[in-house]
Amino acid sequence: MIKVLFVCLGNICRSPMAEGLFRKRIKDLGLENQIYVGSRATSSWEVGNKPHPRTEAILNKYDAYFHDMKSEKIKDEDFREYDYIIGMDRENIENLKSIAGNNQHKIHLYLDVCNKVKGQEIDDPYYTHKYQETYELISKSVDCWIEVFKKGIN
Repeated sequence: MIKVLFVCLGNICRSPMAEGLFRKRIKDLGLENQIYVGSRATSSWEVGNKPHPRTEAILNKYDAYFHDMKSEKIKDEDFREYDYIIGMDRENIENLKSIAGNNQHKIHLYLDVCNKVKGQEIDDPYYTHKYQETYELISKSVDCWIEVFKKGIN
């Protein structure tokens, strides 16, 4: 099974949005026994909190799965347990690399997987208030990532 973590600053906007959208897509494709997704934060500010209400609204709008989500901070064992640790912006990537130890190779910038959006960051809608734009950026790369994950399934 391929295990994937999406990571943002507080784990209440971008990373739970990605987790919810991926859960839905993975289920729609019948891959739930082959790909597992979760999400984490690089900070502890929101630990224990549910996704932001506007993130929940987006996930509801697109029938994504999120009702059991609560913010968690990334832990050392996550770097050993997960195959992919995907940050939403360069600050997340820098924070992850500072604690990843020998697992640097597992860290990726979310939008780098698709040529259409490669090198771009996903800004935090908590500050920009652009939740729909955030959804659109995340959704552009869902199938690109699924193809990457499928290559690792044996």
